Amino acid sequence: MKQNKTLFELQAEVCKTLSSPKRLEILNALKDGEKTVSELVDILGVPKANVSQHLAVMRHKGILRSRRNGVNIYYTLASSKVIQACLLMREVLTDQMKERSRLIDMAVKG
Repeated sequence: MKQNKTLFELQAEVCKTLSSPKRLEILNALKDGEKTVSELVDILGVPKANVSQHLAVMRHKGILRSRRNGVNIYYTLASSKVIQACLLMREVLTDQMKERSRLIDMAVKG
């Protein structure tokens, strides 16, 4: 039972880490392969310090891995399952939005 509690706590920490829209954008940018900080800055259009801060948080939580090659630091997903989880959540949200839209249409026509 204690093991389950620990797992739930770790899951909650990862979910908190992924609660930032900017971090989700970073994950989306990394889904096709590793990128440097500079590449991510160009893709996201936000300051380097901001991107670096988000990357550090996700690396610390084990969501991303990094490697240095000369002056560049490359970031990649620690597991492709993170993208699968994010895509599944998007599907859930899309279904919810469709249902809300259907209910609104019914109320307006009703």
